Amino acid sequence: MEMTALIWLAGIAAFVILEALTYQIVSIWFALGAVGGLTAAILGAQFNIQITVFLIISVVFLICLRPLSRKLIKTKKEKTNVDSLIGKEVLITEEVDNLLGKGTGKINGLTWSVKSADNSFIAANETAVVERITGVNLVVKRKEVIDEKTKDNGDNIDYPIMHGARSGSVGK
Repeated sequence: MEMTALIWLAGIAAFVILEALTYQIVSIWFALGAVGGLTAAILGAQFNIQITVFLIISVVFLICLRPLSRKLIKTKKEKTNVDSLIGKEVLITEEVDNLLGKGTGKINGLTWSVKSADNSFIAANETAVVERITGVNLVVKRKEVIDEKTKDNGDNIDYPIMHGARSGSVGK
C-alpha cells in the first residue's frame, strides 16, 4: 500500500475519533472527504488530485448535509432554576434607574440586581414582574394594577371603587 493511502487512512481515523469525542456533528464531512482522497490514492491519482477530491467531497457534504443534521440533532437549551423566575413578581428594594445603573429587588429570599425592561423608573417597595434574565440582572417591568374594581389605599385592604359617585354626594 502506498504511503499516501496510509496518510488517508490515518486521516479517516483521526476525523472519526474527533467526531466520536464531540456531541455534535463536526468532522464527519472531512472523514467522508478522506475516504474520497483514499479512493483517489488507490486509483493512482497524483497527490494534488487526491487533495482536490478530499476538499470537494468535504465541502459538498458540509454544504448539503449540515443543515439537515442541525434539524435532526436539535440541541435544547437546558433550563435552569433561574429560568423559573421569569414571570414571577419581584419586590423592588432599591429604586430602579437604568440611567444611573442602580436597582435591586428581592425574589425568593434572594437579592438581585434589577434593570427596567422599558427604561422606566421604578420606586422602592413597588412590585415588578421579571421579563427575562440578562447575566446577573433581572430585567423587569413595573406591575400594572390588574383588578380595576379594587383600590389599595396603602393599608393593604382592598376597597371597591365607587363608580358614578361624586365627591361629597355619598350619604346625601
